[in-house]
Amino acid sequence: MRIRILSLIMVGTLLLLSGCGNIGSNNESNYPNKDINGIIQWGAGGGTDIISRALTPYVEQNLGKSIILQNRTGATGAIATQYVYDQSSDGYTLLYGAENPQLYQIMGISQLSYDDFEPIILIGRETAVVVVRSDSKYNSIDELLQDAKKNPNNIKLGTTGPGGLPFVVASLFKSVDDVTFNQIPFDGDGPVVTALLGGHVDFTITKLSAIKELLRNEDVRVISSISNDYMEGYENIEPIGKINKEYAKYLPWGPFYGVYTKKDTPKEVVEILVKAYKDAFDRDEFQTFMEENVISPMGTSGDEAYEFLDNWKRVSSWLLYDAGGANFSPEDFGIERITN
Repeated sequence: MRIRILSLIMVGTLLLLSGCGNIGSNNESNYPNKDINGIIQWGAGGGTDIISRALTPYVEQNLGKSIILQNRTGATGAIATQYVYDQSSDGYTLLYGAENPQLYQIMGISQLSYDDFEPIILIGRETAVVVVRSDSKYNSIDELLQDAKKNPNNIKLGTTGPGGLPFVVASLFKSVDDVTFNQIPFDGDGPVVTALLGGHVDFTITKLSAIKELLRNEDVRVISSISNDYMEGYENIEPIGKINKEYAKYLPWGPFYGVYTKKDTPKEVVEILVKAYKDAFDRDEFQTFMEENVISPMGTSGDEAYEFLDNWKRVSSWLLYDAGGANFSPEDFGIERITN
C-alpha cells in the first residue's frame, strides 16, 4: 500500500512539474498577455516622440493590448536605452529610439549600441534642417556661418547633447567652415524648439517633423537642409551640399527612428512584434503621416535592419571622428571605416 501511495505521489508530482512547464511555454505562445511598456528616448514634442505616438495606436489594435508610452530623457537617450537593457528579455519593455546609440561608444556616453537590441522595425529616415526664429537676423546658412567665423563660440546653438543631431552637424560645420558655437544642451527636440521660440538660443538643427507646424505658422524659418538634394514640397529650402560642395562628400546622412526589444527575446515574441508593427506601418493612415512629415519610409527588420544599423554606425562614427567631434576613435571599438 505504501509503495502504491508513493508511486501515486511521484506520478502526481511529475504531472504537476510537467504542467508547470507547459504553463511557461503557453505564456510565451500567448504573448502578449499583459500591457507593454514603450520607453521613448527623447522628450515630448520631439521627432522621436511624435512618430512613436503616431504609430503605436495601430500596433495596439494589432496586439489587443495597450502600449504604455513613457518619455525617459537624459544623456542623449542613454538613460532610456540603459533602462530597457536592464529589463527582462521578454518583449514587455520596448525601446523607441533615434540614431544616437550608434554613436555612444565613440562619444564615451555608454558601451551600449543597437548591437545589444533586436530591431523590431526601422520606421523611417529624416533630413536634418537648420532652424531660426522667424524674426532672426539670419536669412541664410551663409550669413549664419559667416557670423560664426567673426564671433567664435558666441552664437547660441540649442542641442540635444553630445552625439545628438545638432552636435554632429555642428561638428561638420567646424570641419568644413572652421566655426564653433556656444552649445546649450536640452533633453530633446521639443525643449530645444521651445528654447528657440523663447529667444534662449539663436538656432538649432532638428528634423522637419519637429517644427512642421511652427514652419507652417511662420513662427520659425528653415535656412538650410543638411542634404545634397531638395526636399519634395520644400523646394525653397536650400540644401547645404548645393551651397558648399565641401559638405557634399559627407552626405547623404541623417537621423532615423526605430523600435527595439532587448536581445535574446524569444523568437516567437519577436515575430509577433514584427508582424504587429509592420502591419501598423503599412496602414494608409500612417503612410500619409510619413509623407506629410517628409519622412522616408523604411519598414525593415531582421537582417536588413541589422545591415542598415551597422552601415550607419560605421559611416557616422568615422564622419564624426574625422570632423573632430568624437572622444574616441572608432578603431577602439572595432568599427571599420567604409571605403569606396
